[in-house]
Amino acid sequence: VQLQASGGGMVQAGGSLKLSCAAWRKIENINLLEWHRQAPGKQRELVASITMGGRTHYRDSVKGRFTISRDIANNTVDLHMNDLILEDTGVYYCHAVLIGSDSWGQGTLVTVSS
Repeated sequence: VQLQASGGGMVQAGGSLKLSCAAWRKIENINLLEWHRQAPGKQRELVASITMGGRTHYRDSVKGRFTISRDIANNTVDLHMNDLILEDTGVYYCHAVLIGSDSWGQGTLVTVSS
């Protein structure tokens, strides 16, 4: 599965961004879709995930601020990010998990400024 992430940019703290990840396979047929991020000097961490059945999971620090969703019509998995804080800065990667394989997108940079 090829993945193409987009939507990153620079935003002030308290602002919003929407990330999108386009897949070269039907989104509804992918077992698990995730957004990860990697801040400078830190390990990559899971931010949010959504299963084929629509169940979502968020890391504690983004609960209530981020929403992961699948856009079936556009075949993307989106991450709506609100009330951004400095600690949300990093490169965001989408990740698709299928039975027996997985794929990563190329990453999109999100920079939150004060």
